[in-house]
Amino acid sequence: MPATHEVVNQVPPLEHDTAADPALAEAVGRTEAAWVVDELHELGRLAGSGQVQEWSRLVNENEPVLRTHDRYGHRIDEVEFHPHWHDLMNVAVSHGLQAAPWRDERPGAHAARAAKFYVWSQSEAGHTCPISMTYAAVPALRANPELAAEYEPLLASTEYDFGLRVPGTKRGLIAGMSMTEKQGGSDVRANTTAARPAGDGSYRLVGHKWFTSAPMSDVFLTLAQAPGGLSCFLLPRVLPDGSRNPIRLQRLKDKLGNRSNASSEIEYDDAVGWLVGEEGRGVRTIIEMVNNTRLDCALGSASGMRLGAVRAVHHATHRHAFGKALVDQPLMANVLADLVLEAEAAVAASMRLAAAGDRPGDEQEQAFRRLGLAVTKYWVCKRAPMHAAEALECFGGNGYVEESGMPRLYREAPLMSIWEGSGNVAALDALRAMGRQPESVAAFFAEVELAAGGDARLDDAVDRLKKDLSDVDDLEFRARRVVESMALVLQGSLLVRHAPRAVADAFCGTRFGGDWGLAFGTLPAGTDTSAIIARARV
Repeated sequence: MPATHEVVNQVPPLEHDTAADPALAEAVGRTEAAWVVDELHELGRLAGSGQVQEWSRLVNENEPVLRTHDRYGHRIDEVEFHPHWHDLMNVAVSHGLQAAPWRDERPGAHAARAAKFYVWSQSEAGHTCPISMTYAAVPALRANPELAAEYEPLLASTEYDFGLRVPGTKRGLIAGMSMTEKQGGSDVRANTTAARPAGDGSYRLVGHKWFTSAPMSDVFLTLAQAPGGLSCFLLPRVLPDGSRNPIRLQRLKDKLGNRSNASSEIEYDDAVGWLVGEEGRGVRTIIEMVNNTRLDCALGSASGMRLGAVRAVHHATHRHAFGKALVDQPLMANVLADLVLEAEAAVAASMRLAAAGDRPGDEQEQAFRRLGLAVTKYWVCKRAPMHAAEALECFGGNGYVEESGMPRLYREAPLMSIWEGSGNVAALDALRAMGRQPESVAAFFAEVELAAGGDARLDDAVDRLKKDLSDVDDLEFRARRVVESMALVLQGSLLVRHAPRAVADAFCGTRFGGDWGLAFGTLPAGTDTSAIIARARV
């Protein structure tokens, strides 16, 4: 068939170093993790390569498959993955994105890991779920020193060793988490799974879990009702004698996004577990795991926003309409700059919280981290779906087509706001932190007020926030608005102190000064959009 037309005005493929990110570089420079820079760029070049983009496409188009039985009818409860899933996992583990920082004595190890997680998450988001849970499992597991001594070295190993075998015979382990039940959702105290002492130091668990992330993991932390109340347990998939622990995979979830990652419903059929912490203190024991995965929710959302902004800027730079590049059209420049602002604020706050993790002995830092995590998780994860939708729209109809990669980014975005507590749970947790740990409020404002005098609009927002917090009437009803304000003043304070003036001025003028509409792309006249957009050019 003869050619009917010439193909012109097309955008070249985007291959880039995802670590070539000024906001990230500046944030890392404020931590003790300067030693990670070379590895960040190594990981970033791989994450943004055509090869890894192809891996990402294939693992999302060829989803995990549950095999409950073998050909002879024996129960096996295995999950099969596309080979490139294991390639992605191998890169993540070999670079220490899972539990390696807990055994790394270098200063800034947790901030370095957070930066790598942010950079590598732009490759493919689904596989970072088990990576995150493995990272978060260690501090919870330390509530049982004997179990920690046995499992922590393997969780922290930088060798990825997939397959169901006795944990102690493997070169490295992956951890999962299993808390949610049908009747409870976020109300984990409503759990009905029962755990009875077996007389040999172990417990036998019977019950169900409605959501179990990454069911192919080697070990799981789970909650169950013991004689002394709701308690935390460690369950391996394979028992020390080599037999399968009776954890029955019922089905895999058919999810909106996160398609490469397996999420399942399971039944404990007299499954064997070991107590972590004390009976009746399961929520307190596992809260450290939850807090660390909440940090990864914020980092993952920030990573997705950065990727969306970079893709949108790249497209607008190379696509022409009405006589000039889209990026040179004033209204498109307004949209792009606003997207970049949101992404920069997200990474600044997330990395600041990651840095606090490197100072466990600093009481003020830990008080700040406790409250800052809740408010940042709430707001950054809430912004991600709207950000993804706007970034997709920058492509026009091309963005609505799967080949662009933008639909996958869009479908992934809501997950982080649901995982580890939906918006209401995160907002109420911030109120709970303020009530139970009043010192966290003082620590939060001590951090924010480091920017005092840097921008009058920010100063006014801080004053309004203090007044809002002093009024306890209907505080729960107003929780979302209050927590949103807290997240914004934290972001604004970091940008005023550390970001280029164009970025800080645009953020404060819109988020605090009221010169902003209800959609992205409503920055005020006079905003230096060129300077802001330049920070997302690759």
